[in-house]
Amino acid sequence: MSNTIFHFRMLSTAAAAAVLSLVGAGSANAESVIRWMHVEQLPAAVSLWTEVAREFEAKHPGVKIEMQFLENQAFKAKMPTLLQSKDAPSMFYTWGGGVLKAQAETGALRPIDTALDADGGKWRNAINPNAIDGLSFDGKVWASPAKSGLVSFYYNKEMFQKAGVDASKIVTWTDFLGAVKTLKDAGVTPIAGGGLDKWPLHFYWSYLAMREAGQKGFADAKAGENEGFIAEPFVKAGQHLAELGKLEPFQNGYLGATWNDALATFGDGRAAILLGFESTPGTQASNSTSRKGLSEDNIGRFQFPTIEGAPGLVTDSFGGLNGWAVTKNAPPETEEFLRYMASVDVQKRLAKDTQIMPVAKGASEAIEKPLLKDVAETLAKETWHQNFLDQDLGPNVGAVVNDVSVEIVSGGLEPADAAQQIEDAFSLERQ
Repeated sequence: MSNTIFHFRMLSTAAAAAVLSLVGAGSANAESVIRWMHVEQLPAAVSLWTEVAREFEAKHPGVKIEMQFLENQAFKAKMPTLLQSKDAPSMFYTWGGGVLKAQAETGALRPIDTALDADGGKWRNAINPNAIDGLSFDGKVWASPAKSGLVSFYYNKEMFQKAGVDASKIVTWTDFLGAVKTLKDAGVTPIAGGGLDKWPLHFYWSYLAMREAGQKGFADAKAGENEGFIAEPFVKAGQHLAELGKLEPFQNGYLGATWNDALATFGDGRAAILLGFESTPGTQASNSTSRKGLSEDNIGRFQFPTIEGAPGLVTDSFGGLNGWAVTKNAPPETEEFLRYMASVDVQKRLAKDTQIMPVAKGASEAIEKPLLKDVAETLAKETWHQNFLDQDLGPNVGAVVNDVSVEIVSGGLEPADAAQQIEDAFSLERQ
């Protein structure tokens, strides 16, 4: 479950209606019409997009840009049919991963490599290379990166201080387990968990699998090589998660708690740690009992730790990766518009006004909030960006990962059996 999807679900239908917009009236007479389909419901983002579109139109006479809105679930349901019709948009929002790959394999899309590499690779060189890699397969780039995201640990500084835990010394998984034990011994609930929604707990298995397998091992598993997802690193990931579960680190009733409940638990100061999105400092406040939550100066952040002797790096990141895909019959100006959208100046404006994690190099300096800025700077230095597994491996495999993660941490499933279930589900997707 991506942060973006979660955010959409939290917004009202009134907000959705408010952002339905058409840029450039009279576009029927335009020489080229770029039809831009999106699912964004945040008015600030759409307002800025509108400005950017009009700027581009002013610099490119004869080009008009129409913004077309589809609600998130309707978007997912209608896009497969829409892409094969005469009403296909010129460019549309994508979460990347298996769905984007399947869309490309139908022949409905065109890769953007030629545009990325024009002018000596000026566009490509301006973007975080891991963001490009995350939207690439079969040696081609199938979408223009728009924004990134990062799942990491957030903690209550006062509770850590009370328990005598130094977050800067949590470097390895062993260190993390030690911190959990220390918090429990001090009478502090270590972690806020949302077991009912399941996906909040799959973050643990996903990160542990990344740390155990490393980028190459993960890529091999996706390619069906070296035993796939039943290989030793993925079994070990489950063993580490089971080890955490045996410490009973979560709040009472966590298996019946939603993600919003977990945010409230953290925001109310009833648990010291939450593994969550870059938006966590804001959403913990809005979900807390007081609607104020923890003050941001009482929230710290640290990366998911490494595992001793395993190839995964602390700079290997897990989180959302979104972009814009181009359809095969889109006007030739579409890539030029996307290049403008991805420029450092536009990305800085988006980062400042909408708090996205930008993909353009140097754009993170526009972010003012310290925790968000820290995330953006971390992403700028990442060595590998792994998209959410329900996107990268597909929703069916993602659902299995969610299920087994909860079963492992609650003691209901052996790690080897969990790895087998994931491999079985992924094998079906590959057929």
